[in-house]
Amino acid sequence: MTPPEIRSGDVLHLSRTASVQFIQPITVRVIRVLTDWHTYDGWVWIDAYQLDAAGDAVRWRTLFLMPAGVRRPTPQPDRAPTRTFPAPPARRGGSTVSRRGTAVPRDARPGRGRASRSAGTP
Repeated sequence: MTPPEIRSGDVLHLSRTASVQFIQPITVRVIRVLTDWHTYDGWVWIDAYQLDAAGDAVRWRTLFLMPAGVRRPTPQPDRAPTRTFPAPPARRGGSTVSRRGTAVPRDARPGRGRASRSAGTP
């Protein structure tokens, strides 16, 4: 049986079946297979990005492994990125925050209310 071919862009899950160096399994995205590097029969050198749990590249590595021992994770459905927005500043008890950061009661603001709009004022 021919081992699966490894190509650029492949996402691979590497454990001890791929090489004894992977005591803790890791997930990588292949950058390139180093075909000009001499290896034992059935082994390859690759340049790859190590991925974290979110699938982001966290480290660049050159790895020696056996393609017959790699596992290709099942593709996860693409999720739309979630964006969180900061909450708008809360108003407290009908007051407004002044430029100096102190709360000004609603009645104390000049030019507001019935008194400033009376019929006798121009």
